[in-house]
Amino acid sequence: MKKLASFLFRLLGLITMLNAETFSAPNSDFALINGGTFLMGSPKSEDWRSNDEILHKVRVASFYMAKFEVTQKEWREITGKNPSNFTGDKLPVESVTWLEAIEFCNALSRRDGRTPVYAITDGGKTVTWNRSANGYRLPTEAEWEYAARAGSTTPFYSRKVPGADDVNFYGHYPYQIEQNYFNDSVLETRPGLYRAKTVDVESFKPNPNGLYDIYGNVGEWCFDYYDEYVVATDNASVTNPTGASEGSRRVYRGGGWNDFGKNLRSAYRAAMPQNNSAYNVGLRLVCNVDDSVKGTVTTREAANAGSKKSTGKGKALIIFYSWSGNTRGVAHEIARQTGFDSVELELVKPYSTD
Repeated sequence: MKKLASFLFRLLGLITMLNAETFSAPNSDFALINGGTFLMGSPKSEDWRSNDEILHKVRVASFYMAKFEVTQKEWREITGKNPSNFTGDKLPVESVTWLEAIEFCNALSRRDGRTPVYAITDGGKTVTWNRSANGYRLPTEAEWEYAARAGSTTPFYSRKVPGADDVNFYGHYPYQIEQNYFNDSVLETRPGLYRAKTVDVESFKPNPNGLYDIYGNVGEWCFDYYDEYVVATDNASVTNPTGASEGSRRVYRGGGWNDFGKNLRSAYRAAMPQNNSAYNVGLRLVCNVDDSVKGTVTTREAANAGSKKSTGKGKALIIFYSWSGNTRGVAHEIARQTGFDSVELELVKPYSTD
């Protein structure tokens, strides 16, 4: 009888272990990002900064972050589809909406025996995040910037401004200090190659946290709705911020293959509606290290989100000129998402190709 009781006790313990949340790294493709406090945003002295980059102190808990952006092969294995504009197994997936990205996170969690993080209701207008679940998720905006900075306070994690040999971006226009009356603009990094497409993940060296393509290639969806930062008083830290509870646009970070160098900065913020997609936006996964951050976060689409304001009986027209093709791509993307017509101007005497 005692042997049977001992066996049942061990069996119960085994079942409990199997049902318990597992917070270890999913695999070697995830890097441990140890938590800490950092200055999020940019100082007023940073060239090409935007007014929404208010410098403030933030503290984040530890988390695991994928070393690579989600590839098309990984996306296809889970969804059976590949929505990308450029195709290749090792290329990052792009042209995915924010909602599709969180649905992917849940599906991948279920496949790997992890607890899905997101509850999606009301046709996607309401999303609740279980913060203590061990499943895959998108990083918060604060987590993304903390991981990208890797302890730096400069525009980029390295003092050297990245060029086309370091990052996949609009290489003709690297980051530079603005011109003033006293000196010429400082062009630390010379213009380089513009590839005009995504490249395989792991094509360049990683940042000090072991993360590849944290700048360029594709922008990466974050959890947060875009809004002004919440800044604590008395120089205190904001702990594990998750953005506004209501909004009309979700944040994405890091810049893409067609972005200028100024838009690759660690503090740069971009956003678009959660139902929209773009051929320069994809995602990178994170998951919790433990269940020390508890509770839920519920976010709701603003009542007027996605509504089209009437401007009378007329229809908007996009008129553009494109020297190298980048503006053309942007104009076509705006036209696709809005339904506007577009017209490209052609010069009688084209500019030099130099």
